[in-house]
Amino acid sequence: MGVRGALALLLAALVTACASAPRPEPWEARLSGDAIVLLGEVHDNAEQHRLRLATLRRAFEAGWRPALAMEPLDRDSQPAIERARRERPGDAQHLIDLAAPETGWSWDFYRPFVALALEFDLPIVAVNLSRADARRIVREGYAAVFDPARLAGLGLDRTIESDWQAAQEREIDAGHCHALPRESWPALARVQFARDAVMAGVLREHAARGVVLIAGNGHVRRDLGVPRWLPPEARARALAVGYLEEGGAPAPPGAFDALVYTPRAERDDPCAVFAPRE
Repeated sequence: MGVRGALALLLAALVTACASAPRPEPWEARLSGDAIVLLGEVHDNAEQHRLRLATLRRAFEAGWRPALAMEPLDRDSQPAIERARRERPGDAQHLIDLAAPETGWSWDFYRPFVALALEFDLPIVAVNLSRADARRIVREGYAAVFDPARLAGLGLDRTIESDWQAAQEREIDAGHCHALPRESWPALARVQFARDAVMAGVLREHAARGVVLIAGNGHVRRDLGVPRWLPPEARARALAVGYLEEGGAPAPPGAFDALVYTPRAERDDPCAVFAPRE
């Protein structure tokens, strides 16, 4: 092969690499110091996970050392996370095996985030309610899971504004393909409020060093989700990034500080599970 041929191949390789490598977003400049960052997702969209992982790697390589808070990890699993790190400090799968053996999440999407946090020796923080706690809150209310002091500390003893309640119930209805009876909406919205309040509590605990939340788009929304449970100072410096699919419903005004769009993931009709069986 001549010099021209070799140069042509090199140029083609560089063009291909540049085309496939995610480009930094302007808002990534805020990923430093004590930033509070909420990165949303459509849970089964592989491209969104790839883009977020690349964003975090760039920030970590530039020196950012936040805590990594992850929705797929139930808060009850925190001791197992710490045990896994003591036993096998760099083994992401061991951590998942101990901390999330039967959670139902697609860990092929989330394992790289665990591995990235271990690579940079970042705190990994469990932020979700367990399914058992969620069921108790549906049936019996917040007091079935939280004592009065914890309720007050999370802000769950407050009265939810009517517009906020109604908007959350609409999201519950839409998220379940309009198949649930209306009388079930308040209890399910209560669980969503509890999850968001718990996640906000974790962000507050780690805000001094910086923290990034990996969670669904509904949780990172400013108008409905975790940011609304943050105190004013933390809310003001929080960055909420929605990762949406092209062709989907538009983001409500003010829901996110920044938006990233990706192609729609191939999936079966999520509403099929609600269809009447013949």
